[in-house]
Formats: sequence, structure tokens, C-alpha cells
Amino acid sequence: MGKNKQKGKKQKNVFHVVNKHLKNKHKAKPVTTTLKHINVVKKEKVENLNQIFTEVQRDVTSVSKSVAPEPKKQTQVVREPPKESVNVDNAAQLFSQL
Repeated sequence: MGKNKQKGKKQKNVFHVVNKHLKNKHKAKPVTTTLKHINVVKKEKVENLNQIFTEVQRDVTSVSKSVAPEPKKQTQVVREPPKESVNVDNAAQLFSQL
């Protein structure tokens, strides 16, 4: 059996391309499609809840309009100034006795 022999010298390339034939070893993963599905389901649930809450809010506003709230009476507390002037020295003496 004969080997292929090169006749003459072949000039080597100065710039060598390492991976000429790149094969896509990584296949597309199903994570993105699963995430898209999850996002669609979430979006549907959120829209459904938004509709329910807007209906509840409308009901609450209609009920609150029909039942007028009673006006609240504000009671003001009137503080009377102390009748006697405060004796700090006497208070300090009493605390020291404790």
C-alpha cells in the first residue's frame, strides 16, 4: 500500500485557523420555551386578578358613596397651665430621698 507522498515542498500558512469546521455542539435548550410558557401563564393570571380587583374597587366606591360617613367630631383637649410654679430644688430633694 502506498502512501500519498507530496511532491515538492508545500508552503505553510503563516496564520493558522484553529477550528475551521465548527460544529454547533450545543443544542437549543427547552428552558427558554418553558420560561415563555410560564410568563404567558403568569400574565394571564395577573390580568384576571386585575379585572377582579377593579370590580371590587368599583363596588367599594359605589357602596361608600351610598353610605355617607358621619362627620367626626374633633374634641380638643384644653390644657390648663400649672397653678403653682415648679420648684426644681424641692423635686431634686425628694428624688434624693428615694
